[in-house]
Amino acid sequence: MSRTRPTRWRLGLTAGALLLASVSLPAPAGAAASADRADRADSAVTDYAITVDPKATGATIDDTMYGVFFEDINRAADGGLYPELVQNRSFEYAPADNSSYTPLTSWTTTGTAQVLDDAGRLNSRNRNYLSLDAGSAVTNSGYNTGLSVERGKVYDFSVWARADAATSLTVTLQDADGTLAAGRRVAVRGTWAKYTARFTASRTSTTGRLTVATEGPVALDMVSLLPKDTYKGHGLRTDLAEKIAALHPGFVRFPGGCLVNTGSMEGYDEASGYQRKRSYQWKDTIGPVEQRATNANFWGYNQSYGLGYYEYLQFAEDIGAMPLPVVPALVTGCGQNKAVDDDALLKRHIQDTLDLIEFANGPVTSEWGHKRAAMGHPKPFHLTHIEVGNEENLPTEFFARFQQFRTAIAATYPDITVISNSGPDDSGSTFDTAWQLNRDANVDMVDEHYYNSPQWFLQNNDRYDSYDRTGPKVFLGEYASGGNTFKNALAEAAYMTGLERNADVVELASYAPLLANEDYVQWRPDMIWFNNHASWGSADYEVQKLFMNNVGDRVVPSTATTTPDVSGPITGAVGLSTWATSAAYDDVEVTDADGNSLLSDDFGGDAARWTHTGGGSWSVEDGQYVQSDTAAENTMVSAGDPSWHDYDLHVKATKKAGKEGFLVAFGVKDTGNYYWWNLGGWNNTQTAVEQAVDGGKSTLVAKPGTIETGRAYDVDVKVRGRQVTLYLDGQEWGSFTDDKPAEPFRQVVTRDARTGDLLVKVVNAQSAAARTAIDLGGAKVAPTARVTTLAAAPDAVNTETATAVAPVTSTVDSVADRFTYTFPANSVTFLRIRQR
Repeated sequence: MSRTRPTRWRLGLTAGALLLASVSLPAPAGAAASADRADRADSAVTDYAITVDPKATGATIDDTMYGVFFEDINRAADGGLYPELVQNRSFEYAPADNSSYTPLTSWTTTGTAQVLDDAGRLNSRNRNYLSLDAGSAVTNSGYNTGLSVERGKVYDFSVWARADAATSLTVTLQDADGTLAAGRRVAVRGTWAKYTARFTASRTSTTGRLTVATEGPVALDMVSLLPKDTYKGHGLRTDLAEKIAALHPGFVRFPGGCLVNTGSMEGYDEASGYQRKRSYQWKDTIGPVEQRATNANFWGYNQSYGLGYYEYLQFAEDIGAMPLPVVPALVTGCGQNKAVDDDALLKRHIQDTLDLIEFANGPVTSEWGHKRAAMGHPKPFHLTHIEVGNEENLPTEFFARFQQFRTAIAATYPDITVISNSGPDDSGSTFDTAWQLNRDANVDMVDEHYYNSPQWFLQNNDRYDSYDRTGPKVFLGEYASGGNTFKNALAEAAYMTGLERNADVVELASYAPLLANEDYVQWRPDMIWFNNHASWGSADYEVQKLFMNNVGDRVVPSTATTTPDVSGPITGAVGLSTWATSAAYDDVEVTDADGNSLLSDDFGGDAARWTHTGGGSWSVEDGQYVQSDTAAENTMVSAGDPSWHDYDLHVKATKKAGKEGFLVAFGVKDTGNYYWWNLGGWNNTQTAVEQAVDGGKSTLVAKPGTIETGRAYDVDVKVRGRQVTLYLDGQEWGSFTDDKPAEPFRQVVTRDARTGDLLVKVVNAQSAAARTAIDLGGAKVAPTARVTTLAAAPDAVNTETATAVAPVTSTVDSVADRFTYTFPANSVTFLRIRQR
């Protein structure tokens, strides 16, 4: 199938908007405004050189290169971008969603109230409804601290109701201090019908409650309160949508993620018994909201599908982004790892995918184009890319199904780019197998996902330098460095210079996840944080915004000197740990390179030499050191001296019970910095060595492998300098050398085709300023350049009340063919240089 270049979706920006909007702030401390100031002697300055070749031709950068990935995780949809103020509005919450849920979660009742699931329901897909006796009432507590309303703002109430005899509902909005808006009375009679009312808030509150009281018996469903003012009038929360729009993303990937490739692949219908734990299936999410299905969200709550495929497509259009939907491949992942073997069901999902393309692009005379038009959008959404599957851990089974989707799409829609994936990690057997399958089949694009430590991102800036330029293109669909401090953002920024340099290979990239409600967090880090009344961008958001608003159209080849290598041997104590598993350890021996004993413990007495820094429950039992809690994660105990180096570690390990195997640690400096050999990890499917740096882990080497319960294994680790060799039961399992420098000084140069400007982008992720001689290779440039700088302490974080990491704009007036500029410590700096 031929691959087509994506449509250019970037909004038409003015020259000023291409760099972050100017603010009246001083130039950042440490940024040199002239060559002579930059050349002053300074003990906290490291010297570098950047050489640019403006006559050479680098990679073309698509306008769609940087985008966002929206998944309903951390309450990103209900209670987030979808601004419904009433939680559990249709009484559909159930233990299938979360073990703590009932159909009345988030509701309190007075009088007699009962949730029913019978033939009296609103419709077959909206299974539950509430029956209220005369004189009864229900009150909803919303999300976070309550329903959030703002003085003077208008809120639209609606409810579906049924009453055999005429009755009246009284609807009130209040908090502990009293009324928040004048109450409304709603007359109800007859079969199910929708009733509406409008409230204007008389004061601001974040702790509101909505009460519906009835005079006579009544049935209720879909109790809703939505703000009248939404983003572009299309039903999304304004502040969150505006923050996403301010990124100017080139694409929006949705809806997942693990929502796509987990749970049942059946429909929400009588045939499946109205299965509640299903993959995200697009047809469940369109049409009138009261007729949409409900589902158990993989991340432990209910999703209403009030935010569905139509709203996703509309939002992408509203922000000038390319829509990039992901559909199930009928192979589950995210720890479930099962291939569905049902040919009829596979064919149904393939047809659903074809129908989705028709829904997005088809004429109003087509079946699904007509449905789109009926929802309010007769013009097509211009879908050009679609992804099948999401980080499946069974590459062979996945690819067999992927090929059937791909063939069917190509036959009907040959211009659609169909995206595959390479599993859940940046390396390892699954990754290698998946990539080989994708290369052999000449797939258009492959989605890579990885969440690693800041150290890994600094070490792997050159990851894509060696990728095949003629093979499948890369979509880096999910990545992040494990935290929301500025240190994390700096590492990601340094990595992004490598993505841009390799824009001929990496065509799309998106940080993940996008949104997090601070009171409902399942995953960290996240780009944008919020609660029921406010939102704020993380340090990572500011980096993403700076890059997305200053992409450029072509890479200008450049080189830079590097930081002197100051690494020494791997040093640290030793440790034992488990993850959701009970294990026993015995006969721990540590000797130096000359065979002298550093530690010997057969646990014949106590475990006094071991320090417990993790979770779990450790005790000495029958001459073994046993961790007995099968639910606890990272139960680390350590022993020895953090200065140890060049040693041999031996331990006998036995899995007793649980999901995984056991972990043997070395190079242990503290609770956030160590290496461990994870034997039987990932639900006892893989063995790998992981490195933790400041709490963020990355995988150094991995192979398939399982650990047998009850079997004693001899585990040996040999550390010499920065090389480590690992032995299992006397046989060499593998080795690695951790000598790749974590280079803190990274740069890339691009050209803006419209203005001709050179964009010199420099990341200095270290505590010393970087005094840099910049050679523009004879380019004729104006003497004054615009500068945008992000500079802060490495541990700085943005919060609701304080923005420690924010862009500062300034000018530098000493630019020439050759000039010197000092980049502040811990900074991201973009120089926009006008060419004459």
